[in-house]
Amino acid sequence: MSVKNLGYLGFGVKDVQAWRTCLAGKFGLMEAGYIDGNALFRMDSRAWRIAVHQSEDDDLAYTGYEVANAEGLAQMTERLRQAGVTVSPGDAALAKRRGVIDLISFVDPFGLTVELYYGATEVFEQPFVSTTGVSGFVTGNQGLGHIVRCVPDALKTLEFYTKILGFEMSDIVDLTLGPDMKIPLYFLHCNERHHTLAIAAIPVPKKIHHFMLETLSMDDVGFAYDRLGLDNVITTTLGKHTNDHMFSFYSKTPSGIEVEFGWGARTVDDTWAVTRHNTVSIWGHKPVGRAE
Repeated sequence: MSVKNLGYLGFGVKDVQAWRTCLAGKFGLMEAGYIDGNALFRMDSRAWRIAVHQSEDDDLAYTGYEVANAEGLAQMTERLRQAGVTVSPGDAALAKRRGVIDLISFVDPFGLTVELYYGATEVFEQPFVSTTGVSGFVTGNQGLGHIVRCVPDALKTLEFYTKILGFEMSDIVDLTLGPDMKIPLYFLHCNERHHTLAIAAIPVPKKIHHFMLETLSMDDVGFAYDRLGLDNVITTTLGKHTNDHMFSFYSKTPSGIEVEFGWGARTVDDTWAVTRHNTVSIWGHKPVGRAE
C-alpha cells in the first residue's frame, strides 16, 4: 500500500489577492470559494485542488496525498509509526475543511506538513469552467501535478518518501550549477505520471522550487505564455524536458515560488526502467531575466 497521487496543495501567503489573480486570472484555475482571507481553486471535478491561506510564511504550508480508502489510510498510519514518525490523526473539523472523509498528518524530514487522506469531495454537478478558457488539466489518477521539494539532505528525504510512503524512482537528472558543481535531482512516481515528486538539495528559501500544472492542449500553454509575458513574471522560455518530455515554461507566483505550466508529458508503466540525464531540457527553458 502506498499513496495514489498528489491530491491537493495548501499555501500560506502574504498576499492572497495577488494569488487569486495569479491562479485564476493568469493560469485559468476556477475559484471555488473565498472566505475569511482563504481562497480555494479547482482544476477538475474535485471540490478544490489548491488552497491559499493568509500567512506571513509566504511558502507551501502542506501537501495532501490521496490513498484509496480507510484500510489504506490505516496501513499507511501503521507504516509511518513503525518508522518512528509522529502521526496526528485528523479531527472532524480539519476533515471538513479539507472536504475529505478522514486524514492524518505528519511532517517530512525537513519540516513540510504532509497529509494523507481518502474520500475527497467530487462536484460533478458543478462543471469546471476555466476563467481564462483553459481547455482542462491532466488530473484524475495522476493527481493535480507535481512538486519539486528543496531540502538540505536529498538522500535522507529520498529514503523517507520511497521507503515509507512508497514512491518509486523514475530517473535522475544531474543539474549543473557551475563548472565544477552538479546536483542530482531525483524524480519519483506513485502512478502513471512521470513524477509526482522531485527531490533536490537546492539552496532556495522556500520548501519547494515549483509546482507543475499540466494542461490538455499545447495551445493552453501558449495562451498562458502570452498572458504572463505582459506581467514580467516569466522566468524561462518555452522548452521541452529531457526526462518527462514536458513542453512547458516557468513563471513566478506572488510568493516567489515558481509554477511550471505544461503539456504533453510522457507517462510511466510497469516496463519503465530508471535512467540518468545530463541536462534538464532537450531544448529551451532558457532564463528570461530577473522577474520581480
